[in-house]
Amino acid sequence: MILRVGNASGFYGDRFDAVREMLTGGELDVLTGDYLAELTMLILGRDLLKDPAAGYAKTFLRQMEEGLGLAHERGVKIVANAGGLNPAGLADALRALAERLGVPVRVAHVEGDRLPPRLGVLAANAYLGGGGIAACLAAGADVVVTGRVTDAALVTGPAQWFFGWRPDDPDWHDKMAGAVVAGHVLECGTQATGGNYAFFTEHGADGPEGLGGPDGPDGPYRLRRPGFPLAELHADGTAVITKHPGTGGFVDTGTVTAQLLYETAGARYAGPDVTARLDTVRLTQDGPDRVRIDGVRGEAPPPTLKAGLCRLGGFRNEVVFVLTGLDIEAKAALVRAQVEDALGKSRPQQVSWELVRTDRPDAPTEETASALLRLVVRDQDREAVGRAVTGAAIEPALASYPGFHVTAPPGRGAPYGVFESAYVPAGEVAHTAVLPDGTRVPVPVPERTRPLEPVPEPPLPEPPPVPAGPVRRAPLGRVAGARSGDKGGDANVGVWVRGEPAWRWLVHTLTVDRFRALLPETSELPVERHVLPRLRALNFTVTGLLGEGVASQARFDPQAKALGEWLRSRRLDIPEELL
Repeated sequence: MILRVGNASGFYGDRFDAVREMLTGGELDVLTGDYLAELTMLILGRDLLKDPAAGYAKTFLRQMEEGLGLAHERGVKIVANAGGLNPAGLADALRALAERLGVPVRVAHVEGDRLPPRLGVLAANAYLGGGGIAACLAAGADVVVTGRVTDAALVTGPAQWFFGWRPDDPDWHDKMAGAVVAGHVLECGTQATGGNYAFFTEHGADGPEGLGGPDGPDGPYRLRRPGFPLAELHADGTAVITKHPGTGGFVDTGTVTAQLLYETAGARYAGPDVTARLDTVRLTQDGPDRVRIDGVRGEAPPPTLKAGLCRLGGFRNEVVFVLTGLDIEAKAALVRAQVEDALGKSRPQQVSWELVRTDRPDAPTEETASALLRLVVRDQDREAVGRAVTGAAIEPALASYPGFHVTAPPGRGAPYGVFESAYVPAGEVAHTAVLPDGTRVPVPVPERTRPLEPVPEPPLPEPPPVPAGPVRRAPLGRVAGARSGDKGGDANVGVWVRGEPAWRWLVHTLTVDRFRALLPETSELPVERHVLPRLRALNFTVTGLLGEGVASQARFDPQAKALGEWLRSRRLDIPEELL
């Protein structure tokens, strides 16, 4: 038996047509959609404050205008976490839509992730596992919507239901870990099929015909519209990652490796269902656009569930001064001194300046002759980041550096959010499956748990790390791929190579100290290195790089999406044999 699970959404705002494309493009048993991220929960929390009937991903409901009928015709189950903070409300809206469309589908939902209200917190949600989804499908649901579940639960739930896996099976943890790994690969949609891929130029991303040239799965611009991924799951927990025939993009061990490293850390990848051992994952190219995942081992999950807390952090404002031509540093110093003097006693609680040298000498255009000086202010009081800052930034316009102007006038200041992680005992969370007939079924917590512990770094591979011969100064990205992302205020950077000699060199060369030297912004922050030999990969976690999380916009790249590409651009001595 094979369970074919496809994905049609990696975030709230992903390609709208993906639901139709996945339902009509090939064989499928279950279609999933991941709509929730840390920032999304904050957005939905604000929606819920304005309207108690809101709090779910409205895009999903619009997609179901066509998707419900298509899925019913093809016998495809739909499982999505689009319920956000109001899965019951979304389930009711889906029933009303199905009745209006005349599509006889049975809708169920999963709830219990919302934690008791906390002072100042817009949304507090525990990450649930796949048990509630499995119970809804077993009761005959055609559509299951959830609130906050782990991204992988969208796959572990259907897998439990389809294969009849039970916690008392002797290989329960291994099978579930295999489903978790498959789910993690699918969760970000086209990131598994060539999207955001470090080596994209090797796969038809450039060529003489330009963007108007031939497209399609074999054309030079097949990355213009990558197809969404699907997993063929087997009863033993193994899987093959692929995509529908005739769709763009590509699937190979590199795209799957990159996604496995995304927003993970060490060898133990913990969840409410199981702790998957990423250091046991084995990837094999199984044909064109097919990657087999096997060998995955699992352990009992931790006794606690991770929870996400979203709250308003205060108010924020921003001004970007444009500095053109000569004397950039002096111009920046002058306007900074003027603004600081003007703020005086009304200075906001947090004031940060950043000079971005986008200028070039003897530039052929005014824009390329210009640098940007970015002022960001934060305070609990909206007025403190509003009029006072506007006046301080704009009043010197005729009394400051030559060529004074800003990219846009400052506004009144806008609220910003903060994401925090917490952990709660699993037994305190009322994980509940609400079946199509309204019956409420409690989902039991795992009987076996294991506290989470780091895996010691394995012995470094031999023979000696550096191949004999000359070295050349070159960007790290000439031999290594990377993918990076955020978890609250922390960032991770996964780095991998594609051959054994390169792996021996990388694991000996890219130490924590070298990582900090290549990325000076991390030099004063805690950095951990995790070694994953089977993936020929290193995963670095940087604590505190993103301040209070993406919604606080504490950094130029607030989700660390391009941190890995910055690392790949940095130069070091690389053996010519590898280049």
